[in-house]
Amino acid sequence: MSIDTLTLAPDYTISRVAKGNWQLATRHGAPYAQEDAVEDMRRFVEAGINAFDCADHYVGVEDTIGVFRRKYPELGRQLRVSTKYTPDIDLIPRLTRRDVEIAVDTSLQRLGGERLDLVQFHWWDYDVPGCTQALLWLQEFQKAGKVAHIGTTNFDVAHLQEIVDAGVTLLTHQLQYSVMDLRPERGMVEFCRAHGIHLFCYGTIAGGFLSDKWLGQPDPPQPYANRSLVKYRLIVEEFGGWEAFQALLRALDGIAKKHGSSIAAVAARYVLDKPQVACALVGARDARHLDDTLAIFALQLDAQDRALLDSLAAAGDRIEGDCYSVERDKNSIHAKIMQMNQNTHGAPEKMELSPQLDALRR
Repeated sequence: MSIDTLTLAPDYTISRVAKGNWQLATRHGAPYAQEDAVEDMRRFVEAGINAFDCADHYVGVEDTIGVFRRKYPELGRQLRVSTKYTPDIDLIPRLTRRDVEIAVDTSLQRLGGERLDLVQFHWWDYDVPGCTQALLWLQEFQKAGKVAHIGTTNFDVAHLQEIVDAGVTLLTHQLQYSVMDLRPERGMVEFCRAHGIHLFCYGTIAGGFLSDKWLGQPDPPQPYANRSLVKYRLIVEEFGGWEAFQALLRALDGIAKKHGSSIAAVAARYVLDKPQVACALVGARDARHLDDTLAIFALQLDAQDRALLDSLAAAGDRIEGDCYSVERDKNSIHAKIMQMNQNTHGAPEKMELSPQLDALRR
């Protein structure tokens, strides 16, 4: 099977589908043995998926990728790892250049290699000044050779404009984009096109909700199996609730059957075909769904498919604001499920959604 690739920079060619590794984070869901995760990573790279996404606050994930690189050095050299620098919310009011350096060095130690391929920067609270300064410090470490490329995660257009105006060169911007979330189309896509910034898109299959597994199923009872389901069940509710979601799945299934594919592949392909999108991140706890992931590359949507999906997406386009705006609203239920000090405190053991979901339904 041919794997779609894209060269973002002379030393940065990636598969257009990336293995997202959030689900491997400690306490994200049920424990998963590191040795099994390493073997799953081997299968992905051998299949041609060389783009791996992780973060400093995905507890334990950078370490596991480092173990993979040491065990399989030839495959490890094929990898292009996008990590994130996410200073804890308790740290950002007093963040220093030394803090940034420690974070870069820590990720280097965990991941191995001579430099970090791509560091995507996230800032929890716009009310706290300093995000642009932090990126300027990060750019100093790029010039020193510790970081190859810099990106951002979950910024809105106004703050990306500030960052670019300050002289920071961004290769990528990572954001949520799916058939249930069209917020990037409210100015972000055009801004990134104008500044040569490539979009890395997560949430394309909504933590697995946009898949054959959920077609015709009742709303799942809590507690949910992992934190991805908590996050994306809220997105389902924003889209119009479980019945509207089921109608969307039926439409996706019709397109999938037409092409001999799957709901997840159709959902991911829809985003990949959007302007300025470089890569779709597909969460992969293990390699059980590797064949389904590879099916994304084989699928070609026609004009009729895209028109139907565009109309369904527009009909459910209810999430307000720019990219990540509702997640930054301190009074929003989307913000209340966030864990913003994981580098310091680790991940929570479990998370209940009932009060938040009930509030959203009202």
